[in-house]
Amino acid sequence: MSRAQRIEKLHQIAKERVLVLDGSWGVMIQKRGLVEADYRGERFAGHNSELKGNNDLLCITRPDIIADLHDQYYAAGADISETNTFSATTIAQADYECGEAVYDINFQGAKIAREVADRWSAKEPHKPRFVAGSVGPLNKMLSMSSDVNDPGARLVTFEEVYQAYREQMIALHDGGVDLFLIETITDTLNCKAAIKAILDLQDEGYQPLPIWISGTITDRSGRTLSGQTVEAFWNSVKHAKPFAIGLNCALGADLMRPHIAELSRVADTLVSAYPNAGLPNAMGEYDEQPHQTAHELHEWAERGLVNILGGCCGTTPDHIAHVAEAVKGVRPRQIPERPTAMRLSGLEPFELA
Repeated sequence: MSRAQRIEKLHQIAKERVLVLDGSWGVMIQKRGLVEADYRGERFAGHNSELKGNNDLLCITRPDIIADLHDQYYAAGADISETNTFSATTIAQADYECGEAVYDINFQGAKIAREVADRWSAKEPHKPRFVAGSVGPLNKMLSMSSDVNDPGARLVTFEEVYQAYREQMIALHDGGVDLFLIETITDTLNCKAAIKAILDLQDEGYQPLPIWISGTITDRSGRTLSGQTVEAFWNSVKHAKPFAIGLNCALGADLMRPHIAELSRVADTLVSAYPNAGLPNAMGEYDEQPHQTAHELHEWAERGLVNILGGCCGTTPDHIAHVAEAVKGVRPRQIPERPTAMRLSGLEPFELA
């Protein structure tokens, strides 16, 4: 099946049922008990910096582990699995002095996921599997000052963020992803740089891929870290005509629900949600059991709030298996038709009918 055929199939399936995304990667990699040598492999044996914890690098040094995790999530019932490239930009990889490896990390991450997805699609042709190119947040923000004494201080420019995302997008595209997932967005201006990188690549002749955008509400305030409400965030990015818009991370399902309900009300595209397995305990671990997560997300699906469900921090293949079973046969959210209006945003939304 060609990529164009896969994308067409993805749109078709999204009209028929609730799609299921995979779960956490960090928690599953931590369970492997990896040591420094796993991250170095042969290529980075003489690298000057410590590399343990740079999970994206495992796409190069331990591809067997990454392939196995894709396998586990597809076996659990996931329709879509993310590439292991959450922090694979030159800006984020600078912490490990691995900027020169960014193209290879993303290309190999996409290639591994593609091979596993294709194997499952051939084995179960009634349930094709898809690959989302994971484009995570940066450790530097465009919207907020890096110095409390200087409101205009920034550690990066828009052009630098744009170029970092552009390099990542090219490698993911070359590696064979079916869609781009700009996720865990805390800074909308960073997200806009990523969106521009995708749209520019399309203008330059790259095959257009669906864009999935997932923001993060950081606490009970109901706002992103850069201060926007859910509706304001949507107004800021809807020009990209995304395949899906959603929320992930920071909150468990119970605290995320009202924000998903609000997004479901205003977004005229698919709505996604992949919450954490509750909030972390005093040890930083997640205690919410698979059946508890599935119970919450089943209710969302039954209420017609969502089109795509999965899990973020703390969730495992067992969580995803329970979610997949819970939403089986449930009709996906119907996309609302909203009246034409001028909709703008700052920290708050503004609508002029």
